[in-house]
Amino acid sequence: MAYDPTKLSDWQIAEQAEKNMPTPEEWQKKLGLEKDEVLIHGRICKLDFMKIIERLKNKPDGKYIDVTAITPTPLGEGKSTATMGLIEGLAKRGKNVGGCIRQPSGGPTMNIKGTAAGGGNALLIPMTEFSLGLTGDINDIINAHNLAMVALTSRLQHERNYDGAELAKRNLKRLDIDPTNIEMGWIIDFCAQALRNIIIGLGGKMDGYMMASKFGIAVSSELMAILSIVRDLKDLRERLGRIIVAYDKKGNPVTTADLEVAGAMCAWMRNAINPTLMSTVEYQPCMVHAGPFANIAVGQSSIIADRIGLKMFDYHVTESGFGADIGFEKFWNVKCRLSGLVPNVVVIVATIRALKMHGGGPKVRPGLPIPEEYKEENLELLEKGIANLLHHVNIVKKSGAIPVVCINPFYTDTEDEIALIKEYTDEAGVRSAVSYHWLKGGEGALELADAVIDACKEKVDFKFLYPIEMPLRKRVELIAKEVYGADGVSWAADAETKARKFEVEPQFKDFTTMMVKTHLSLTSDPTIKGVPKGWILPVRDILVFAGAKFLCPCTGTISLMPGTSSDPAFRRVDVDVNTGRVTGLF
Repeated sequence: MAYDPTKLSDWQIAEQAEKNMPTPEEWQKKLGLEKDEVLIHGRICKLDFMKIIERLKNKPDGKYIDVTAITPTPLGEGKSTATMGLIEGLAKRGKNVGGCIRQPSGGPTMNIKGTAAGGGNALLIPMTEFSLGLTGDINDIINAHNLAMVALTSRLQHERNYDGAELAKRNLKRLDIDPTNIEMGWIIDFCAQALRNIIIGLGGKMDGYMMASKFGIAVSSELMAILSIVRDLKDLRERLGRIIVAYDKKGNPVTTADLEVAGAMCAWMRNAINPTLMSTVEYQPCMVHAGPFANIAVGQSSIIADRIGLKMFDYHVTESGFGADIGFEKFWNVKCRLSGLVPNVVVIVATIRALKMHGGGPKVRPGLPIPEEYKEENLELLEKGIANLLHHVNIVKKSGAIPVVCINPFYTDTEDEIALIKEYTDEAGVRSAVSYHWLKGGEGALELADAVIDACKEKVDFKFLYPIEMPLRKRVELIAKEVYGADGVSWAADAETKARKFEVEPQFKDFTTMMVKTHLSLTSDPTIKGVPKGWILPVRDILVFAGAKFLCPCTGTISLMPGTSSDPAFRRVDVDVNTGRVTGLF
């Protein structure tokens, strides 16, 4: 049954739907899993990845569908909702379908964005578990990451306090760490701007090493990036040992392996490699696994989940963070390169609200009312903004995957506005569909499901934008021109020096390129909307994630610790002390 999302909040819809949600034992039977492949965690379960992939290794893969979007407003354009709706719509058409999305961070959940569980009748349940820690993957990452910082800071103290002979007695090698050149910081899973820059080690000689430090949000950790791309536990263990924590006084990297902490970090994360199985409100399976940043990292759910999803389902739906210029570009040139998987269809979610913004409409600000211009018909604004949609369509076409435009409407959108988008997509030779999944669930997503089913019949000539052998600066220039629409790239002196070094040193030859750019514009300036012409992409620095094997060219200022707003979501979250029900989540 469909609920009325105009009268019920998301947490109320979730509460009703969860009454009939399949149990882990029922999922086991429904999905044809073996008993030891289901790891029960209360109302939900994890899936034993290695056992499932071994048993199904000879089974052909299903159809692979990625969901991305146009350049969004700060409020987002409903990719997760569209992902849930598409799964529900394909199920209504009798397809064996499932999917996977990223795990939400506690920071956005308790701030402005909410849980990213979809919404209305296109919602993931159980919502409380999804929103508040799930099966502990993020907690495991926090513990493993901060253990590396414990190893670093304690080593700094011991090397200061003990001479060489005393260190030798304690079986410690002097690493000669430079306290002014520390790569890592601490992590916490909240938006806490007060922790961006801190001083630690205050007190006496036995209270640590006094130095500047920092906190990032948990999902910005390199460990989360690693979890999203590993193929198995062995791969995880090897990558954890390569993480650069700091540099010594000669400029050489100091890794987690040097600190002899990588094994313990892997012990903390040993269970995190298994995806968590959840449910849409219409009771289709959807996994949740990994939740890396989409600007400094790959911004996708895990390769592991996609591998087993393609074996378990005939149609497997996944999602890329932000617009096609960021999330899909990384799905295309990084995730698919590392996984060896090839997408059939890429769904591009668009809202009329965002297209009007790109056509010159007023600013959309989180926490403030939507300007009236977005609630009234304005074909002129919309027509100007459609260029942004067509730009994202062309990005997908360059990969060889088949694009499908999903028009995600609000109740204020008019038939003429929807018709205008369809007119332009028809002219571009691209399938488009209006999907009312938020309002009607799977029944409202049938037009989208049919478009995707039809598109999956087409042959895919998938190709990467660049070969892995291409030098870093040429890769960045190609991405800037072909994906963002820039005229070229300008390099800050330090960034170009680093790039030249990475291009010649053999240990970086197979590192992937992970562009760091705002999601609010095709350019590096979040205030510039639409499809700007005649601009140059500035690269100011390059970050190194040695464990993940990412080189991250930075094109703007990116904070790894978001701030909490003046009207955060946690003000409305509470617990019914008589029943234990959590209320107020969205």
